[in-house]
Amino acid sequence: MAVAMASGSLCLRPTARAGENCLPGLRCCSLRCPPFAAPIASKIRLYSDAAITVPRAASPTTVEDGSSNETDTIPTPKVIIDQDSDPDATIVEITFGDRLGTLLDTMKSLKNLGLNVVKANVYLDSSGKHNKFAITSMSTGRKIEDPELLEAIRLTIINNLIEYHPESSSQLAMGATFGVEPPTQEVDVDIATHIEVYDDGPDRSLLIVETADYPGLLVDLVKIITDINITVQSGEFDTEGLLAKAKFHVSYRDKPIIKPLQQVLSNSLRYFLRRPTTEEASF
Repeated sequence: MAVAMASGSLCLRPTARAGENCLPGLRCCSLRCPPFAAPIASKIRLYSDAAITVPRAASPTTVEDGSSNETDTIPTPKVIIDQDSDPDATIVEITFGDRLGTLLDTMKSLKNLGLNVVKANVYLDSSGKHNKFAITSMSTGRKIEDPELLEAIRLTIINNLIEYHPESSSQLAMGATFGVEPPTQEVDVDIATHIEVYDDGPDRSLLIVETADYPGLLVDLVKIITDINITVQSGEFDTEGLLAKAKFHVSYRDKPIIKPLQQVLSNSLRYFLRRPTTEEASF
């Protein structure tokens, strides 16, 4: 998921207040970003009030304004949020084998978040059908800069995927809470978590984080990074099934991150991602 801003960096403040403009299930953080017309929490719907019908194993899978597929093998859903490839818009790419239609309801849901879908296209390759959207903020006409809104976009897309393709819930971390069929396997966070930092030019480094996905992960990662005074310049956030992979271009005072600070960053991320989820609530 790319997190590149029009100004070239995310404007974040490391202070945090619980319950402030948060999505359900997200840890909160205070973000010094351009204000939007309304709080995100009032705009995003994490589950649908409509009844969800589970398709029979031998029946065609109903798709969002699309076709059907009778394969028994459920493909791995993928959602990519890319802030690097387009200087003026946030690029969103959704793949679920060849089961997706035109995703008109997903585009409507994105508009309900205060976003414009300025361009949409579809292409096919060996991995399936790829739906790509270029989106901007209605209030600014520019790409999305707020990590909380970027996470709201990701969760809205996944929620719609689960609603219109209930078979996908067994392949997604959010399926454990909002899906009709929870994931059949659990991801070992210790095994799944990998963190690497490389120099990436004269003025920045590349941070790669792979870990088990959960709602709010994108916001948490950005907050951890900025809490130690590291700037997130841009990046990409990929959701692939139960796993998430983030690639952030980061810097410290407009320079690449030196080795000791790289170690601090890696240790901070590893501690946060691997700690028990009940830790804060237990004390």
